[in-house]
Amino acid sequence: MGSGEESHGRGSQSLQEVLVLEPPPVFKFHGDRLSEKFVFLKAWESPLPLEQFLIVHAQSVRALLLSGTYPLTVDILRLLPSLKLIFTTSAGLNHIDLPACHKQGISVARAGSLHSEDVADLAVGLLIDVLRKISAADRYVRRGLWVSNGDFPLGFKLRGKQVGIVGLGTIGLQVAERLEAFGCNIMYTSRKEKPSVPYRFYSNVCDLASDSNTLIICCALTDQTHHLINKEVLQALGKEGIVINVARGPIIDEQAMVRCLVQGEIGGAGMDVFEKEPDVPKELFALDNVVLSPHRAVHCQETLMDLCDLVVGNLEAFFSNKPLLTPVMMNQ
Repeated sequence: MGSGEESHGRGSQSLQEVLVLEPPPVFKFHGDRLSEKFVFLKAWESPLPLEQFLIVHAQSVRALLLSGTYPLTVDILRLLPSLKLIFTTSAGLNHIDLPACHKQGISVARAGSLHSEDVADLAVGLLIDVLRKISAADRYVRRGLWVSNGDFPLGFKLRGKQVGIVGLGTIGLQVAERLEAFGCNIMYTSRKEKPSVPYRFYSNVCDLASDSNTLIICCALTDQTHHLINKEVLQALGKEGIVINVARGPIIDEQAMVRCLVQGEIGGAGMDVFEKEPDVPKELFALDNVVLSPHRAVHCQETLMDLCDLVVGNLEAFFSNKPLLTPVMMNQ
């Protein structure tokens, strides 16, 4: 049976049910461990269409484990009148209809800052890769071009770069700290100026781009940040400028970015996220000044183990009527 009943094992009568619409990475890697604690109703394994599957379990499902990319809409929530908790394995919340959750009395918990170090590490890694042409140089050697064509083109120095960070939250701050150690000059734009940090604040992202060699996108995806990085911002960044995105794909106007890269209006890009994942603009594949990653900034073996603990901790707290470990404040 595909409705999750196959997960019921010895002693399962005492285990609480948790709905899963699609398997998040933590479930793929630590599903056995999680299944020792809860009975998972796996929508993707059911022969039933999703709507019918949800109707079957509508009265019993109180908790939902959600991947960070699955769009949880009001139409789905209406089919789950008994739902009282959503745990999303992401830090971002743009895939969840939070007003609908609030209206329906559903609590939301998330990974919080668990992934911040990993995302910051990848942001710096992408920047170094683009500047020093590491991935391109690797391809050059593997194709035998070092022998046939001679020396590989020079890259660029990281030290002394003017780095503009878009969104100085937990991730943005960790990116800033790492790049400051490399000798970069840090500037930022954010919803509000942060008097506690020593970095120069810009209220306008276009002005920030004009003064930067690199823009690193770390902000949340909202209605206000959708296509925040547009053609005007990219042109302000300039022909030698690099854009790095470890946040959400739609924050950048992807078509505008592709045109700027192809036409040489910006110097390079490092992308972990895209507008229509998993589809990536094919024009980027031929560009050696672009480094691509399949939305893996948060996915490290050690962090997935920690995330498994966080999933279990929040679900156990919910089913025991205790405070959630990482709740989302609905009024913020």
